[in-house]
Amino acid sequence: MSEVVLSIDKLSKRYGRIKALDELSLDIEKGNIFGILGPNGSGKTTTLGIVLDAINATSGSFKWFGETPTKNHRKKIGAILESPVFYPYMSATKNLEIIAEIKSASYDQIPEVLKTVDLFERRNSKFRTYSLGMKQRLAIAAALLGKPEVLILDEPTNGLDPKGISEIRDIIKKIASVGLTLVLASHLLDEVQKVCTHVAILEKGKKLFSGRINEILKETLYVEVGSPDMKALHASLSIFNKVQIVEADDNVIAVKLDEKMDSSELNKYLLEKGISISHISIKKKSLENYFLELLAESHDKTS
Repeated sequence: MSEVVLSIDKLSKRYGRIKALDELSLDIEKGNIFGILGPNGSGKTTTLGIVLDAINATSGSFKWFGETPTKNHRKKIGAILESPVFYPYMSATKNLEIIAEIKSASYDQIPEVLKTVDLFERRNSKFRTYSLGMKQRLAIAAALLGKPEVLILDEPTNGLDPKGISEIRDIIKKIASVGLTLVLASHLLDEVQKVCTHVAILEKGKKLFSGRINEILKETLYVEVGSPDMKALHASLSIFNKVQIVEADDNVIAVKLDEKMDSSELNKYLLEKGISISHISIKKKSLENYFLELLAESHDKTS
């Protein structure tokens, strides 16, 4: 069985009448790259604040490594909740030496973490000369001091340009490849889909979904079909009770398949009807599709 690193049980947080978190339950296993996804105000940062003992929960509980949290457990966790404060006129190395002192970590780890975040060549440059992306990478390096088993990142790509986002993405994958568990809060669906193995989707403090991302992505959204005889194709699809036409134009028809059906069965049906196929393409569900479906269902229930 997989080891549960963080277990959250019915966690709630109220600010007066506002319920920032509503009985959230989650299990995060060792080695997961776990994304906590949701729009602003969904409860992502509140969740991370509670499990890092920066915010007190109104009710519920959580465990680190199967035990009630202690200071010793906290030493196993590296985190970036807010932009860390670095001294602008000091080099990256000098800034990390100060953080190493605070964490009682060895200075010997500094070259290693700088190489991990691709800043070793700029280790002697003053912090004020760094770009926003480099500053964020230095923050990750600081969180890695002390050799944590879990790394928590709150919106790690916020405000970055595409190059900076790509660099952070590569670093996250590199860190995960050596066995660290990562918990990543974000509102960027595309980034969560690209780097995370698991996801929890939150809205207004409630969990809408939790599970493996590849389980979502393997679902077929629809199949596009084209034929030299589009009229005959449309007629055949219209009478086939295992598909539903989603969209049609002069070149292609998009159909949603019955849950128990696959594209090969559709192809066989059309061949039996004498329809020549010039194009068939499977469109898989994206995390964005799924996210929007969940939000729509949630709004329908509350309206």
